Amino acid sequence: MDDSQHEPDLLTLTQLRQVAGPAPQPYRVHVQVDQRSEKQTSGGAPFLEIKLADSGESIVWRVFDNNPLFVDARGLQRGSFIELTAQWVDTGKYGIEPRQPKMRVLSDDEKLLLLGGDPDLANRQQTDFTEITHFVAAMNDPRLRCLCSLFLEKHGERFRRTAAARENHHARRGGLVEHVAQMMRCAVAIAGVYPHLNQDLLVAGVLFHDCGKLWENSYPENSFAMPYQLHGEMLGHITLGLELVNKLWRDMHDRPEAGEWTMMEPPSDLVRLHLLHLIASHHGQYEFGSPVLPKTPEALALHHVDNIDAKMEMMRRGYETSKELAPGIFERFRPLNVNVIAPLTRVVPPQSVQPE
Repeated sequence: MDDSQHEPDLLTLTQLRQVAGPAPQPYRVHVQVDQRSEKQTSGGAPFLEIKLADSGESIVWRVFDNNPLFVDARGLQRGSFIELTAQWVDTGKYGIEPRQPKMRVLSDDEKLLLLGGDPDLANRQQTDFTEITHFVAAMNDPRLRCLCSLFLEKHGERFRRTAAARENHHARRGGLVEHVAQMMRCAVAIAGVYPHLNQDLLVAGVLFHDCGKLWENSYPENSFAMPYQLHGEMLGHITLGLELVNKLWRDMHDRPEAGEWTMMEPPSDLVRLHLLHLIASHHGQYEFGSPVLPKTPEALALHHVDNIDAKMEMMRRGYETSKELAPGIFERFRPLNVNVIAPLTRVVPPQSVQPE
């Protein structure tokens, strides 16, 4: 008889979070070792904290010295790909924990499949990226359209494997694409309500506001472990974004079509300056890292669109992963500073019955 028929279901970490409860349940996960650190209990006994990640989620596996896998787990290197089969329990305080775990190294084919990402997430991110290109193609200002297209042409692959943040929101491979696409949808909707807004400038500001994160929160091609990068640590994504846009702007003006823009109004250098202001001011406050405060309608709109989408993602993750303290009340998802409440269900009008 084929033993594989008796193997537990293979889940993503996102799926595991959704189904894990206080009662042990058998599942398998395919993951990569993101970080491994050795610590000590209050009694001085060694234990390991191993951060495991896949394309959409991460968990921490605590391995104590009485665990039969302690020696094997101690030998794991950052970047290792493993299958972990266990009775999974949501302990509440310490999160999801594997009981009676078994571990093996993934084959090369399994590694490639894992790096391809969760199919549902990969499809959503592909749809988001396609929609970003459509928003760019719809721009009326040829300078901003060319600049955005040049960015996607030169840095599109890196963009697609960059996170929007290291922890707080869209903190996953490809998360920046999700964040930018949703922000563009919101920006276009707001521009429809406030027609005095320069929609092309606002959409370009959305694309470039976090572009410096390509050198701060980018994942390698073959890993879910986000490294720390010297440029990101020393300069930060706002400074890097300003530098990138200036470089792309110079490169863009080497193209033949740039000669047609010399007499355009508003003048090109003013357009560039307004775009740089959007990047510089998008955090909205000095204490949040903005070197300058929003001083134009588009800068103000961009700051709030960015904040709205980040907060909505935090609430979504709170509903998905936080402990339910009481019916409809979920434990806070950091950095939110409140317990989140289940949203009010929308009223759906009854379907009208068509006469025969």
